[in-house]
Amino acid sequence: MKLNDIIDRIKLPFRKEKELFSSLYGILGFYPRNIEYYKQALMHKSIKKRNDKGKPLNNERLEFLGDAILDAAVGYIVYRHYEGKREGFLTNTRSKLVSRDTLGKLAVEMGLGNLLLSASHSTSHNSYVEGNAFEALVGAIYLDRGYEACLAFFEKQVLGKYIDIDKVAFKEVNFKSKLLEWSQKNRVRLEFKMLKQKTDENGSPIFSFQVMLEGVEGEKGSGYSKKEAQQQASKDTLQRLKREPQFIDAIFAAKTERTKMEEMPAMAVPDTEQEENFIIEQDDSRKEERERRNENTPASDKSRTSAPPHPRTPENQDDDFDLSDLSVKPKEKTREDIIAEAEAAAFAEAEG
Repeated sequence: MKLNDIIDRIKLPFRKEKELFSSLYGILGFYPRNIEYYKQALMHKSIKKRNDKGKPLNNERLEFLGDAILDAAVGYIVYRHYEGKREGFLTNTRSKLVSRDTLGKLAVEMGLGNLLLSASHSTSHNSYVEGNAFEALVGAIYLDRGYEACLAFFEKQVLGKYIDIDKVAFKEVNFKSKLLEWSQKNRVRLEFKMLKQKTDENGSPIFSFQVMLEGVEGEKGSGYSKKEAQQQASKDTLQRLKREPQFIDAIFAAKTERTKMEEMPAMAVPDTEQEENFIIEQDDSRKEERERRNENTPASDKSRTSAPPHPRTPENQDDDFDLSDLSVKPKEKTREDIIAEAEAAAFAEAEG
C-alpha cells in the first residue's frame, strides 16, 4: 500500500468529523464541546450498534432526556412571551410547538435528517424519526452545555429562524375533528362522556370530559369550556392511538363484539294468525247426555229442542230441575199383592 493511501485513510475520519462539526455549527449556532453526545443523538436504533460493554448504543435515552428538557424550555418561553394568558392557552401553545409533527418538519428544515445514521437509506418511512432525533439533539446539548444553552438554542435558532410563535399559538388545530374523522373512517363509535363540572377559585367553570371509543376508555381533558376540554381529550387520545397498539386492539375487539351482536339472526317472528274457536268445550258426560237425548227425541220435536232456550224468569228459573221429560216405569206386583187383590175381588162378589 502506498504512503499516500495510508495518509488518506488516516485523514478520512478527521475529515468526516470536521464535516460533522461544521454541520452541527450551522444547526446549533455553536461548536460542540463533546462530539460524542451529538454522534449518539444522530444514531438511530435500527443500526443496532453496541458499546464496549455490549449495551445498545442509540439515541433513545437522549430522546427521553431531550423531551423533558424541551417541555421545560418551551414552557418557560411561552410563559414569558404571553403574559396574562390562561393555563389552557399556554399548555395548548406549548403542545403545538413540541408536537411530533412540528419537530419532524423542523428537523427536516434544519437538515438534521441528512446527518442521521440509520439502517435505511431514507427515513421517510417513519415521520417520527427526525422528530425523535431533534429531541435527542436537545438532550445532547443539555449534557454538553447545560439548560441555558438549550433555552438559547430554541429561542435563537428555532423561533428566530424557522417558527413564528404567534402564528403557531393562534392557529386552531381541531383535534376533535381529527378524532371524529378517524372514527368515521374506521366505523368506530365515538362518544364524549362528561365526567364533572366545577368552578375554580375565581368562580370560572371547569369542565372535564373523557373520550369513549366503542365503550373503551380514552383520555380525559379539562378546560374552561366544553370545547376546550373535548379538544384536550381528543388530542391526548390521538397521541395514545399512535403510541399504543394495545389501545387500538382493545377498541377493534370491542367493535367486533358489537357488530357480532348486531349481526346475530333475530328470534322467530310471532305468528299473527289467531285461532277463531269461540265454542266452549263441554265435558264428556254432558256431551254424551245431549247426544242421547237427541236420539230419543221425535223428529217433530227436534225443531223445538234445537231452538235457543227462552230467557230465564222467576217463573222458570228452576227449569234446570224439571223432571217432566223422564218416563216412570210401573211398579211390579209381588205375590202378596196378587193374593190380596183376589181376596178383595171375591169379597166384593159375595156382598153383591
